[in-house]
Amino acid sequence: MAPSAQFDPFARENLPPPELMPEFRFTLPELQYPERLNCAVEFIDRNIERGHGDRPCIVSPSETLTYAQFAERVNRIANVLARDLGMKPGNRVLLRGFNGPMMAAAFFAVMKAGGIAINTMPLLRGREIAYPLKKAKVALALCDSRLADEMKKAKALEPGLERIVWWGDGGADSLETIMAKPGYERFAPCDMAADDACLIAFTSGTTGEPKGTMHYHRDLLAICDSYGKHVLRASKDDRFIGSPPLAFTFGLGGLLLFPLRIGAAAVLLEQAPPDALMAAIAEFRATAVFTAPTAYRAILGKRAAHDLSSLRICVSAGEALPKATWEEWHAATGIKILDGIGSTEMLHIFIGSPEDEIVPGATGRPVPGYEAKIIDEAGREVLRGTLGRLAVRGPTGCRYLADKRQTNYVENGWNVTGDTYIQDADGYFWYQARSDDMIVSAGYNIAGPEVEQVLLAHPAVAECGVIGAPNADRGQIVKAYVVLRAGFTGDAALTRVLQDYVKAEIAPYKYPRAIEYVTTLPRTETGKLQRFRLRETAAQPAGNAKLAS
Repeated sequence: MAPSAQFDPFARENLPPPELMPEFRFTLPELQYPERLNCAVEFIDRNIERGHGDRPCIVSPSETLTYAQFAERVNRIANVLARDLGMKPGNRVLLRGFNGPMMAAAFFAVMKAGGIAINTMPLLRGREIAYPLKKAKVALALCDSRLADEMKKAKALEPGLERIVWWGDGGADSLETIMAKPGYERFAPCDMAADDACLIAFTSGTTGEPKGTMHYHRDLLAICDSYGKHVLRASKDDRFIGSPPLAFTFGLGGLLLFPLRIGAAAVLLEQAPPDALMAAIAEFRATAVFTAPTAYRAILGKRAAHDLSSLRICVSAGEALPKATWEEWHAATGIKILDGIGSTEMLHIFIGSPEDEIVPGATGRPVPGYEAKIIDEAGREVLRGTLGRLAVRGPTGCRYLADKRQTNYVENGWNVTGDTYIQDADGYFWYQARSDDMIVSAGYNIAGPEVEQVLLAHPAVAECGVIGAPNADRGQIVKAYVVLRAGFTGDAALTRVLQDYVKAEIAPYKYPRAIEYVTTLPRTETGKLQRFRLRETAAQPAGNAKLAS
């Protein structure tokens, strides 16, 4: 399709070449989208056209916006972007904020004005924010003023960021002040192509260097019209709630896109640990919850203190859902958790069965609109019941932003996710393990090498290796094996120092919850760290004994 008449061709120029793209398939009637499409119109304005203007759209502890009120807020921010900040179609805009009405409105405003949104998690530090700024050549950011410290650090590291506009500080140049201008309540949506990029979502990466995944306007609709329609099966009377940040595509889909696609309400919480999540479910009478297995396990032990009777849909992703957790939740609530696997590259869940087709312990079968198979190292499909690599294709797929690692994810038109699976005779897929060094802890993806780099910058650390160690509560925890420099003692005090050091440099959830001090690390003859041996050691009851000797 011919590109839109964009002033900024950056996205088009940095897509993978056609021969490295996955094969996109649109096998369902609802996936047949028109050539011209602005997804912000489809998610918001269409609901008003259907008579849903007075229905609740965004619900939060601070305010509730109807669809009509939310549409006006989106229009006002879009006007600020286009008129006051000089944003041109195709420009990238970095967004930083907690889950809430302003973050949601800014996200859709960027798209309505023809821009490309880059959501970032509130917990990220300046050095982590600077990477997408540089990679995507971002000149403009909208940011919650409570996150100003790390945003300013990022700007100092990346001078290409020309302007930051804050919201929430009440200043004369704040976003709220500018968007209050007369006449800003209406905005003519930018004429976009269905295959124009509207979102760049950054992964954690297995090497510590994130990958920017590019998604089109049609992609945001496709996950709703496949998984949302055929697996989730929610209605406009549902209220969605959950714990993941909107910067995670799991959270973006589950907490914002899925509800707005069907005219339902999105309950957005700035902080949603299990206790707060349970209280909010009771307060707002939420019916659909999206969270990680870790949270379901935590809620099970405390559910008696909260009224969770409004729930009817529970979705789990981010890490493997243990069968025991599924069974205990079902026994306690009568609700079958919808397990699923998705990826930032694919935007959302592509394997997961609806409630009436669930097999406990299995991830599920391919979501309608997607195909999946298990392949060997040569890319050949293996027999049912054989261990192999998961390959997927459908209406969404991997498009890395100017990244040679595209060839690692896409093979012969299929998205090869890096997960090891078995497919049984009935077509159900059973998760076995990650195929790389990614640590998945409480639903967060954490790159071990990134944590290593931070630890190695501390004067006490000579060498280190970071892996995911098994943990009953979090699935995995970040564990560091550290070789100290002369003059330092590996005691509890130093452990706290190193943990605090990591928390100050990168997102706090990435810090090593366990640190073992060793005299050597396992390496190959060429000096490469053998993380698989560290994982084997961490899995042994004696823990670190062999390495410490």
